[in-house]
Amino acid sequence: MTVEHVEIRAGAYADSVALLQVSRDVAATPGVVAAQVAMATELNLEVLAGMGFTLPPASPNDMVVALRVDDEGVVPAALAAVDAALAAARKGAAGGGGTTLAAPRTTGSALRRAGGGLALVSVPGASALVEAMDAIDAGSDVMVFSDNVPVEQELAMKRIARDRGLLVMGPDCGTAVVGGVGLGFANTTEPGRVGIVAASGTGCQQVLALLDHAGVGVSAALGVGGRDLSSAIGGISTMTALDRLDADPTIEQVIVVSKPPAAEVAAAVEEYAAGLGTPVRFALLGAGQPDITTQVERLLADLGVAVPEWPTWGSPATSVGGSALRGLFVGGTLCDEAMLIAAESLGGIRSNIPLSPELALGSDLTAPGHLMIDFGDDGLTRGRAHPMIDPTLRLDQLTKVAQDPETAVVLLDVVLGHGAQDDPAADLAPAIAAARAARDVPVVVACVGTSADPQGLQRQAQALADAGAEVHLSNAAATRRALALVPGGSL
Repeated sequence: MTVEHVEIRAGAYADSVALLQVSRDVAATPGVVAAQVAMATELNLEVLAGMGFTLPPASPNDMVVALRVDDEGVVPAALAAVDAALAAARKGAAGGGGTTLAAPRTTGSALRRAGGGLALVSVPGASALVEAMDAIDAGSDVMVFSDNVPVEQELAMKRIARDRGLLVMGPDCGTAVVGGVGLGFANTTEPGRVGIVAASGTGCQQVLALLDHAGVGVSAALGVGGRDLSSAIGGISTMTALDRLDADPTIEQVIVVSKPPAAEVAAAVEEYAAGLGTPVRFALLGAGQPDITTQVERLLADLGVAVPEWPTWGSPATSVGGSALRGLFVGGTLCDEAMLIAAESLGGIRSNIPLSPELALGSDLTAPGHLMIDFGDDGLTRGRAHPMIDPTLRLDQLTKVAQDPETAVVLLDVVLGHGAQDDPAADLAPAIAAARAARDVPVVVACVGTSADPQGLQRQAQALADAGAEVHLSNAAATRRALALVPGGSL
């Protein structure tokens, strides 16, 4: 028997990444069975309820401390651990050392004091426009890492930036390489002769990883946000980014990678690119279009570089029954790519980011038959960290689908690089081993990263393989292997 303790701390606040670490620190306290410290957003309350906690009324501006302990006597020590971890998080956020110069109070004043530069905006989506426009008014390019920014605000800031000769990267721009520095969730690669324009964060990371394995470096990768090639935005930042890369004499070839774009916008951007001096290859996902790995292989041919054998780790997965493919992704573009490949042989696939509206999943993220979930979608990141940082929701779903006798194979992605979990395999490998032990359900993983990433591609991939997964560097290859284990699927 265990004891549950739940309290609401009204008006207390800490960001989701800090609270993730607080929860982990408290969970390590002797006698604590489970600990979750989070802001009381609707999504977080649903997660806590799913963990079996009974919750009192709370608002999103409150902090909820939920503990499950061995006995009542552990509660004071657990609460003391919560307070200590919160204090450490706040101290770390505040920093140390003194200064005789008052800190700037606005984004614009900071840029003017520094003499310009690229502004990186990472605030709640409702506040992103104000900060981005402050940077634009100061004459700076801006990378908007924030998600949940209204599309009409995105259009307004991009039009103004274009008219001023500036670049808006984002909103929801998760990956970029500028001036040799990786921003957001960026992989570590050597500089080189390729430039990337990406209306896709994990799509960009897949390109970086594949090129790195082929020995080809990247001079710059300019993210433009997943909606830039939509009808609503019209490719404004994509065309500005193409101009920037075309003006860089070190770049011999450009590749544009995107989630499925609006057809008319894709056509307009391709026509625009045809007038540039630098050759541009397009890796635009869509029905009947080549996958990202295929387009990278064609890019290598353009550069006169031999296509290597893309690496794999672990023993080939084998079928144990079941009829449904279940994909659990942290990368939206990787999820899109997998659905497009799988749909060619399996037909409709249910998803929270469906290829067509009638295939949309409900809020419980469950359905019979084939399904793929993007845990990085805006609807699942309100009030909590991106799943490349906080894997809680996906790990819970992995347990559920592995136990479902309908599941024929589980398809996962792991995305490495700066900004992501320090050691994603530490959480995922035990969950994979448990899934394999429960039903021997096959697990296929796309592990996207480079040998120079902080987590280490080889170390992460081998740990997942040791847990029983079949691991691939190429998401397209991983998807086709998973399909081979589903009745009606194909390689």
